[in-house]
Amino acid sequence: MKFRTELKIAPLKRTIDLSERIVTLGSCFATAISEALSSQNLRIVGNPLGPLFNPASIASALRRAMDGRRFTAEELSTNAEGERFSFEASTRFTDPSGQALLERLNATNDRLREAVTEARWLIFTFGTAWVYRLQTSGEVVANCHREPLASFRRERLTVEEILTEWKQLIEGPLADKQIILTLSPIRHLGDGLQDNAVSKATLRLAIEELVSAYDNVHYFPAYELLIDDLRDYRFYAEDLVHPSRQAVAYIVERFTEFAFSSVNQAYLDRIDHVLNFCRHRPLHPHSESHRQGVKRTLDELYALQEEVKIDFSEQIHALEAQL
Repeated sequence: MKFRTELKIAPLKRTIDLSERIVTLGSCFATAISEALSSQNLRIVGNPLGPLFNPASIASALRRAMDGRRFTAEELSTNAEGERFSFEASTRFTDPSGQALLERLNATNDRLREAVTEARWLIFTFGTAWVYRLQTSGEVVANCHREPLASFRRERLTVEEILTEWKQLIEGPLADKQIILTLSPIRHLGDGLQDNAVSKATLRLAIEELVSAYDNVHYFPAYELLIDDLRDYRFYAEDLVHPSRQAVAYIVERFTEFAFSSVNQAYLDRIDHVLNFCRHRPLHPHSESHRQGVKRTLDELYALQEEVKIDFSEQIHALEAQL
C-alpha cells in the first residue's frame, strides 16, 4: 500500500561540475539552496541583494548588474526613522548615511556582475507573481520596506509580461549560461490562499514556456516536491508558510540528485563527511587520537582539493594550526 506520491525527477543531461561557479537569485528558497551548497565549499553566490520574490525584480537586478549601472543618491528613499534605503534591495540594505548605503549597494552590484559573468550555472527561484508598483513612477519594487501601502498599487504580473522580460535576458546577457528555474514552495498567505494559487499557477506557466523555448533553461520541481510529494503540514515550519528544516533538507537532497552526476554526488558525500570533522569541536584537542584524526582529515582534504578542484585552504589552515 502506498501512502504518498513520490516524484520522479529526470537528472540534468549536462550536470554541474563541482568546480563551476554558481549564482542563485530569488526568494528565500534560493538562499536555502545557496547555503546548502556553500556549506560544502562549492563556489556559489546566493541572493547578494537579499531575497527577491518576484520575477520582475530578479530580472531588474540582473539587468542593472550586467549593464554596470550604478546606484545613485537620487534613487534612494528615506523611511520614517531617517534611514536611507533602496526599493531594489532587501531591508538589510538600510543605513542612516546615504553615501555608506550607496557604497554597499554598488559593491554588491559589482560582486553580482562578476559572479554572473564567471558563472556557468544560474539558479532562479520565483516566489510570487504579485508585485507592488510605486504610485509615483510605476516601477516594481523588490521590497516595500514597510512604507505606507498608499504609496503602491498592487497587481499581478501576466505570463506574457514575465516571458517578455526573461526572453530578453536569456537571449541577451544570459545566452551562454545554463539556467535552472524553480518555483518557491513558500506560500504567500498575505496574498490570500486563492490569490497565492493563481500567482503560483502564473509563475509555473511562465517557467514552462521558458523551458520549452530554450535548451539551456531547465526546471527543478521544488514546489511539487513539497506540495505533492511530501504533502503534509508536518513538513512546514510553525508559521505554516515556510518549509520545515526537514523538508528543505529533503528538497536539497533531491536537487543534488537532479543537478550532479553520481560520481560528484559521491564526492559531495565525502566532502560532507570531512567538513563535519572540521566543524566538530574536539573533546580532547591535545590528545594523540585527535592529532591522528587531524592528519587523516588533512590528507583527505588535500586529495579532494586535487581531485575536484575545490578550495579547502581555510579548513586546511585551521587544521594545521592544531598540529
